[in-house]
Amino acid sequence: MNRKLRTIEICYAGIFVALMAIGANITSIVPFMVIGGVPITLQTFFALLSGAMLGSRLGTISMIAYAFIGLVGAPVFAQFGSGIRTVLSPTFGFILSYILIAYVIGKMIEKNQSFVSYILAAIIGLVLNYIIGTNWMYAAYKLWAQAPDAFSYRLVWLWMVIPLPKDIILSILAGFIAHRIRRVTPAIALKQ
Repeated sequence: MNRKLRTIEICYAGIFVALMAIGANITSIVPFMVIGGVPITLQTFFALLSGAMLGSRLGTISMIAYAFIGLVGAPVFAQFGSGIRTVLSPTFGFILSYILIAYVIGKMIEKNQSFVSYILAAIIGLVLNYIIGTNWMYAAYKLWAQAPDAFSYRLVWLWMVIPLPKDIILSILAGFIAHRIRRVTPAIALKQ
């Protein structure tokens, strides 16, 4: 379906772009969320929430807009990063994954809006986020980011253990929040 975006939909998408930028740079407000030099962000949480609340079409549009805004130079990525050079960053795969997870979660929720579906969709979104992001990170370090000699595929997955508990909790919370908001505010249930 090729219908134009309504003004309210553009506003909702814009809200999620802003939330992604805040979530990416939460460590500037809460500096203790940097562990071993790695910023622990809330981007995954807001990407999951965008798909669950806005649906596949609008959630995906909001994540594409977020990536585009950062790539053209607005400092919306983690640690206020931006620009086309970010594509070469080992963590750029996570930014790409936000687009896919918003779409997948939105599609799942559009088919079944039970509480369990929201939680399951958020967990599946998190799994996709880790698979895409971690594999990109491994490829980046191996191909262009000059990995140390001891660097391995196993090691890159071990690095991901640090944010995993936080991301599991926030994924479940995203599913819960999205389900609750969509139930009490039917106006957010946008046309797909």
